[in-house]
Amino acid sequence: MATANDDRTGEAQRILDRAHRESAAVADTLLSRAAGHLKADDAAGQDSTEVWGRRVGRTLGVIAAIALFINLFTHWWF
Repeated sequence: MATANDDRTGEAQRILDRAHRESAAVADTLLSRAAGHLKADDAAGQDSTEVWGRRVGRTLGVIAAIALFINLFTHWWF
């Protein structure tokens, strides 16, 4: 015979499993969207020079954001 504690433990495990699956799906979606953004997938069908210009510009933007974060982190916390 199952006890109330066993039922609660089973329900908690199901909730944790569902949360894990959903968080993994969100992470996969965010990474795929970021990769698509950097590859300039939204510029499909345009001139190849414009596509490469977007790719270079977006990549430089990410590099600049990382450099700014590192600079702020080292300046304020060390």
